[in-house]
Amino acid sequence: MTELWPIALALAATGAVGGVLAGLLGVGGGIVIVPVLFMLLQSMGLEAGPAMAIATATSLLTIVPTSMSSAWAHHKRGNVDFTLIRTWSLPMLTGVVAGSLLTSYTSGAGLGIVFGCIALLVAANMLLRAGSPPLWPALPALPLQGLLAAMVGFFSVLMGVGAGTLGVPTMTSFNVKPHRAVGTAALFGLVIALPSSLILLLTATTPMGAPSGTVGLVNLPGILLILPGTTLLAPYGVKLGAKLDGRRLKQVFACFLSLVGLRMLWQSLV
Repeated sequence: MTELWPIALALAATGAVGGVLAGLLGVGGGIVIVPVLFMLLQSMGLEAGPAMAIATATSLLTIVPTSMSSAWAHHKRGNVDFTLIRTWSLPMLTGVVAGSLLTSYTSGAGLGIVFGCIALLVAANMLLRAGSPPLWPALPALPLQGLLAAMVGFFSVLMGVGAGTLGVPTMTSFNVKPHRAVGTAALFGLVIALPSSLILLLTATTPMGAPSGTVGLVNLPGILLILPGTTLLAPYGVKLGAKLDGRRLKQVFACFLSLVGLRMLWQSLV
């Protein structure tokens, strides 16, 4: 029993860090939760493939209350674009369902490769384009917006993250103001996380050797340990983001994300 305490404390701390980052940087707490869960599950004797699948699905369920908490905090500051929510939600949901079904049947190693590659791309965007002007002056025509929304939903599910990791850089590239992009992505996190986590909870097959309390691909004890930090500290991250140098924070986080992405790729490919 005593050997479980370090794991429990690590999960609680991960939830706290993930919650702050969700509100502070708009990258989504999943970008921290997934690699930590991946390493912890491996330390418990689970192979890399199943560990990645469970980490991805468990992270998605933690995003549901976190996104609600973060979105409400941003809404009170007028940072949620409801026109964009209405335009993007349906195509994003289509991508989410497709990504969820693929996650149910793909190997965990494949998910690790997707996570590692996209994490490196997100880190490069943070490092090389911090403070740069938008790539385009405005959002494209509606059909292309729908395609972008579907891709954000699809790849976010494969990574086990909310909309912040991919949605925020997508929106800001088309001249959506950063704070508005972060707030809107927080609500999109609910569109991504709720249906995908339900699919992975109710329809996926639990891998052999999964920790007790795993239903489908979701580890319920892990959820209970992570959720308090992510839910309670997301609004604090929003407040903190209004006071700190966001550009410098993103550069530091990008370096961390690069290391995480490289490690994930190494473990998935070797």
